[in-house]
Amino acid sequence: MVQHLSLRLRIFLFFAFLAAATSVLAIAGLTLGYMRLGEAHALSAFVISGVIGIFAIFALTTWVWVMFDENVAKPVERLAAEMRARVHGGVDQDLDEGAAQHLGDLGPAAAAVTQNLNETRNAMAMAVARETARMATETARLEALLSEMPDGVLFCTPDHGLALYNGRVREILGASEALGLNRPLSGLLRIGPIKMAYDRLIAVGEDQGADILVTTRAGARLLEARMRLLRLEGQETDRPGYVLALRDVSDDLPVLAERAHLLEELLDGARAGGLIELADDIAMRKAKTDTKWWPMEVLVASDLGAALSARMGRKGIRLECDLGIQPLRCDGFAVTRLLERLALDWSNQGGTDLRLTLASETPEALILSLESEGNLPDGWQAWLDTPLSPGLSGFAGRDVLVCHGTELRPEPAGTGRAALRLSLPRAEPKAKGPTREVLYDFDLLNAALPERLADAALPALSYVVFDTETTGLNPAADEICQIAAVRIVNGKMRAEERFDMLVNPGRPIPAAATAVHHITNEMVADAASVGEALKRFHTFAEGAVLVAHNAPFDMAFLRRREAEIGARFDQPILDTVLCSAILYGQSAEHTLDALCDRLGIVIPETERHTALGDAIGTAEAMARMIPMLAGVEINTLSALIAGFDQHKRLIEHLN
Repeated sequence: MVQHLSLRLRIFLFFAFLAAATSVLAIAGLTLGYMRLGEAHALSAFVISGVIGIFAIFALTTWVWVMFDENVAKPVERLAAEMRARVHGGVDQDLDEGAAQHLGDLGPAAAAVTQNLNETRNAMAMAVARETARMATETARLEALLSEMPDGVLFCTPDHGLALYNGRVREILGASEALGLNRPLSGLLRIGPIKMAYDRLIAVGEDQGADILVTTRAGARLLEARMRLLRLEGQETDRPGYVLALRDVSDDLPVLAERAHLLEELLDGARAGGLIELADDIAMRKAKTDTKWWPMEVLVASDLGAALSARMGRKGIRLECDLGIQPLRCDGFAVTRLLERLALDWSNQGGTDLRLTLASETPEALILSLESEGNLPDGWQAWLDTPLSPGLSGFAGRDVLVCHGTELRPEPAGTGRAALRLSLPRAEPKAKGPTREVLYDFDLLNAALPERLADAALPALSYVVFDTETTGLNPAADEICQIAAVRIVNGKMRAEERFDMLVNPGRPIPAAATAVHHITNEMVADAASVGEALKRFHTFAEGAVLVAHNAPFDMAFLRRREAEIGARFDQPILDTVLCSAILYGQSAEHTLDALCDRLGIVIPETERHTALGDAIGTAEAMARMIPMLAGVEINTLSALIAGFDQHKRLIEHLN
């Protein structure tokens, strides 16, 4: 039982026992002396001597205990925590021997051990790095491949959680707070068809995969999905993970349906008569769909010109290109081969000094001009009937014009020159997003939590580490003006999966608060309301353990709004202040700055006292303390909460 008490408490109990035992012995000695003396009038002298002696014993023992506590117990406790930080937390700073100056050779010996540990760890890291360089290269290639795929790709666990997704998924599903590693797929898609397909593949042992249609929960967009089981070599399981490829067909179907509808109208009109008026009307309406059914890409005009010039150069024909950097929306391959075919045929029939230039531009389109000396040969229209390449015998230049909804017009291009003008649509600007990203953790494919969350190992839990900036320090009267959070999944901080919102507090932000977090009234004037922000944060944090530094303060702002948003923050709540107290003792300083300093974490000055900056710093600290807690035999959620109970005098915990 004594072994479970802290070192300082055990030392205190030892000195308390020493003072009590010494006092008892002194009293026994005085009593024996008085009895041997046998004179009643000496009793008061013996009593006074006993009281003075006992006070002296307790005073001396207390002084010795205080000195021992300050110069031995506390330094030993801090030295142990510093060593754990270097053994388990990945801290590589030199050990401060000054804290153990009264412990003789213990401080230098501990510093030597940790230095040797760091050197050994670095040597092993170099050896491992050499062995894993090839794997890192392959991983980078995988990430590059997945990030550039036109389809959204998801790797899912057997219980339909996310273990990997690429940036295209974010574009297809939108900026959803429900998207994140180890989050349930049901928060993003209607899960029914996916579960049915998965169970069917498991039942029949099908390795070819299944094609299904699913809809998103937000916006009800229709997605074409391809599912395939991930049966890995050496993996013994009846329920493997699976990969899901997604393609958004919501916009394609209305276009195809409209074209089919137009053809039906044409046929019906042909039967009823009035073909001329009907043909004109349908031609006008059909033009709006001409460029939407063919696969297009965004291409810089100068890149198209450079590709065409290089191809012509390999055939011995010089072609000057001056197109600029305007973005085009077209099938780059088809347009390049069309212009190549036109330039080749024109050159073969006497065309010289070939040039491809930008003739004019409008907000909707760019007009390209293929020019040559001399007149345009008669019968040039036949060039459009020539297949673009031997491998595309059924696809000629005229087909390129049809699928791009454009035409080729002959026009003069100055004295002694002729031109063919081609109109191509200008690309619409796209909002920049994190498209070149692939987030994954393949360990999640085989991870499973126990039925009782309290029995879960700390590294296996998913955490949402959050921080708030407020209009003041009174949760009953002040309000949130910013909230931010990041995730810790499988023991690793995922700063890419972040939540960061400015919030309109519905009241002026005092100048004193602005001086701390630099959030002004103008910055939050058009921001979301507190209720809307907390609804979105609740979705982001759903299913995860909440973590904050001084959690009672931040949680007070959240819980007072639970009735308004119709949701409760009822998950476990951990506090990095209490984690620090467990590892470093209550006597240490437990501010966020002090904790980060001990763990070798640097929060940039510009990001300190911002919700996101503090949340990232707190998450890094939590990620480093999880293995340190295992070093003091705190391995599960229930053990950590029990550890919080021993330090509840320091700060309240909310579990």
